[in-house]
Amino acid sequence: MGEIEGTYRVLQTPGSRLGVQKTTGVSTLEPGQNLSTAMASSPAKTHERDLPIKIKMLDNTVEVLDIESKYYGQTLLTEVYKHLNLIESDYFGIEFQNIQSYWIWLEPMKPVIKQVRRPKTTMLRLAVKFFPPDPGQLQEEYTRYLFALQIKRDLAEERLTCSDNTAALLVSHLLQSEIGDFDESEDREHLKTNQYLPNQERIEGKILEFHRKHVGQTPAESDFQVLEIARKLEMYGIRFHLASDREGTKINLAVSHMGVLVFQGNTKINTFNWSKVRKLSFKRKRFLIKLHPEVCGPYQDTLEFLLGSRDECKNFWKICVEYHTFFRLFDQPKPKAKAVFFTRGSSFRYSGRTQKQLVDYIKDSGMKKTPYERRHSKVRASTRASNTDVPKQSVPFTEGLRTPGSPASAAVPFHSVHSSSTPTPVLPIFAETSPSSLDPRAPYTRIPEKNTAAPAEAAGRKLMQQPGSPMLQGVGFGIPVDHPQLSSLMLKSPLGLNPAFQVNLNAAGQGSSPLLSPVLSDAGGARIEEDDEMKRKAYFIAKEILATERTYLKDLEVITVWFRSAVIKENAMPEGLMTLLFSNIDPIYEFHRGFLKEIEQRLSLWEGKTNAHVKGDYQRIGDVMLRNMRTLKEFTSYLQKHDEVLTELEKATKRLKKLETVYKEFELQKVCYLPLNTFLLKPIQRLMHYKLILARLCKHYTAEHRDFADCRNALKEVTEMTSRLQHSLIRLENFQKLTELQHDLIGIDNLTAPGREFIREGCLYKLTKKGLQQRMFFLFSDMLLYTSKGVTGTNQFKIHGHLPLHGMLVEESENEWAVPHCFTIYSAQKTIVVAASTRLEMGKWMEDLNMAIEMAKKSTEKSDMLLENSVCNRSNRSSDEVSLEQESEDDIHSSRSSLDRQSHHRANTTMHVCWYRNTSVSMTDHSVAVENQLSGYLLRKFKNSNGWQKLWVVFTNFCLFFYKTHQDDYPLASLPLLGYAVSSPVEADGIQKDYVFKLQFKSHVYFFRAESKYTFER
Repeated sequence: MGEIEGTYRVLQTPGSRLGVQKTTGVSTLEPGQNLSTAMASSPAKTHERDLPIKIKMLDNTVEVLDIESKYYGQTLLTEVYKHLNLIESDYFGIEFQNIQSYWIWLEPMKPVIKQVRRPKTTMLRLAVKFFPPDPGQLQEEYTRYLFALQIKRDLAEERLTCSDNTAALLVSHLLQSEIGDFDESEDREHLKTNQYLPNQERIEGKILEFHRKHVGQTPAESDFQVLEIARKLEMYGIRFHLASDREGTKINLAVSHMGVLVFQGNTKINTFNWSKVRKLSFKRKRFLIKLHPEVCGPYQDTLEFLLGSRDECKNFWKICVEYHTFFRLFDQPKPKAKAVFFTRGSSFRYSGRTQKQLVDYIKDSGMKKTPYERRHSKVRASTRASNTDVPKQSVPFTEGLRTPGSPASAAVPFHSVHSSSTPTPVLPIFAETSPSSLDPRAPYTRIPEKNTAAPAEAAGRKLMQQPGSPMLQGVGFGIPVDHPQLSSLMLKSPLGLNPAFQVNLNAAGQGSSPLLSPVLSDAGGARIEEDDEMKRKAYFIAKEILATERTYLKDLEVITVWFRSAVIKENAMPEGLMTLLFSNIDPIYEFHRGFLKEIEQRLSLWEGKTNAHVKGDYQRIGDVMLRNMRTLKEFTSYLQKHDEVLTELEKATKRLKKLETVYKEFELQKVCYLPLNTFLLKPIQRLMHYKLILARLCKHYTAEHRDFADCRNALKEVTEMTSRLQHSLIRLENFQKLTELQHDLIGIDNLTAPGREFIREGCLYKLTKKGLQQRMFFLFSDMLLYTSKGVTGTNQFKIHGHLPLHGMLVEESENEWAVPHCFTIYSAQKTIVVAASTRLEMGKWMEDLNMAIEMAKKSTEKSDMLLENSVCNRSNRSSDEVSLEQESEDDIHSSRSSLDRQSHHRANTTMHVCWYRNTSVSMTDHSVAVENQLSGYLLRKFKNSNGWQKLWVVFTNFCLFFYKTHQDDYPLASLPLLGYAVSSPVEADGIQKDYVFKLQFKSHVYFFRAESKYTFER
């Protein structure tokens, strides 16, 4: 069979469970080396002859770089990045075609001449190497511009396949970026001379129709829209590698941020997420993926694919290694120890910064964003003017990578050659421009910062350094050259703007993705004036709507996509129930998909770099809410049927064994992070959220504010809906809780009996012959149940006793039994003594018990007959005696098992958390929790760790669920919050950041950093 030639163990990502140690991967560098010293340690060179290397940039210009013959790949990359003054350089790479004519990436740790066979005649090209799932993760506008050029290239090369409508929309945004607002004759002329798509004449009408709608949109906004549209396409960032499976079927392999992908034609048929992959390796032409046993079971844990040649196989393996390291690891890989005698297999490892290191570097360096020139833009070209005095950016990772004897960086000669296929770009012409201010050979270099700054510039820098203040964006970001306010000023300064105007320009601000903020993304967050508190708070309230809407849509997908797929696959659900369930929830899901897109677009415009008079139209959310709340009223009839849906689903689950099995197995899947029927309540609960958020907006605005009337009318609409559905929601939440408990309790068949209401669940210690024994108590409107955790392997609770509330009496008895926080429960059947963990807990139980007893007195129904029929396996002896005799040592030990123990049943439901944290939760607490659901990005830090990790966090059901991004289908980990105390950090914690809160339970301590004061207070 042959030896494994290359292997890469896919290490578990930090954050996959709380408290896990960081994994940093492996590198081929010697211990103590970095890339700088590695380059320096290569043999000295003496007067090596220069090689002219031609590199095609993303705008199709060709640069010629004279390098020494033994230059390493990293040095060439560094020179290109310096020439472009590219800060977020690690997303990019240089690629070239080998003899077999497929594209491969230039490796940083090898000499160029050992990789490129004919360096003098080969055309290398700059390209995007790593495609992040969310363009909002790109901090710099310039980086997003280059990404948009990559999308343009992929469209032209037919790599990014999509529908005609999508292609036309993408090209229309590219047109807006390059030639400005719609002008039919100019558009048609431009499309004749520029080929964006093969056969673009066929959809030219659609392109023009879309372009007509983009009036007023700046190039930066157009770039963002291009990336937003592209990232949702299945072929976004995909590079095919031809292969075949074991049966010989022709397939395409690809790699992305999420893992290894398998395509048949252009259709994705499988995804092997990094979390499922244990090891990647290759043997000659065979590419091997070893999966974790829990993913595939004990059989066939290794998948095999056959590629065209050994070189192709190794090339794909290398790309997989790099993608995994870049997106999944926190830190630069550690050096790999060299073998003493011999080595076996490839030693290749990724040698650059990870995405997290890159984001942290941009954020911590506090680089001032400077303007740049868009080579293709005619009307709205940003004045990122070039200068022969190019500043040296502080980029420690790539500094000093030059091999000994090579010329200084500033002396490396670059020659700019325009590609013959591309017309010479039209550059903006400024009156009275000094000759040195614009250099056509260096279109992407940044404006140098002078040591002697004008007072206004100094004031601008001071403003930039204040926390939460807008970053100084520099010259002309997104402002049309022919803008009346700008044109007069452009005549007075060599750079087009005088210093005073640069400071005033801050008001327009610079924004990135709708969910990046000044804290989470210091270099590219929302830039909102600090003194404009009203606008600032309204923005964060609108952002909360967006964040929670994203989570809500994912929750709906649990039913509409994932559960539907499970029941169809097993043919487990009757046709009538399928129709009832999905005909009610599908229309709601489709409505909210459109609503979410509208909110995303509004927030991106709110944060964008439009002109002040245009931007004002977008810095509000009331009009969007009013329009959609009126539409949502039409769906009230669907919401009113949710009661019937829940009831029928529960009945069918009891009646049909196959459906019950599918239901239970689905609840164990990661995507079903809450009890399944909880997701069916989300549509009505979401209305309550809208009501609360709109009420907050109305309270925040003054009556004269332009957004106040729309917000008030939207609140009126949603209040009308919630008042009609309020009683239905209370009933549904109670029914959902009863059915959840029915699944988790052994020994009761009819917990969902009519008229029964859930009141409280929690842990108490019951006094028995063996002393105090931990028991889980459940209080209902007609009875009190107590249970213990059994040894069934299902994590369910076994009922030990039941007490009817009719005739019950409760009194404090701490002095009588000499047990802290102790009280006695007298019932008609028996008397029990229980103790709570704290006096506060005891007070809650006694208050709820006394209230429930009063309710039971007034009730005309007798619960005894109900209990006779519902509680199973009763004997003539007291239930407590039965439980004591049958309880084994294993039972006792199992009840102390970890909350995270793997089992065949959910272990993070409220009852399990109460059991392990010695606390309790009431139905009132559940209702309050529903009102306070939140989503958004937070920075998390463990007590003893140094760095902060950015995570998408969902707060619901007394629990924090952690995701890498908002697009993930299931959480990486969760943190149940019952029992935790929330506070601000003390001096001893050593936290020197704003908006940080501390969560602590015993010795477990977590710090979370919010993006704003508003989010922190929420």
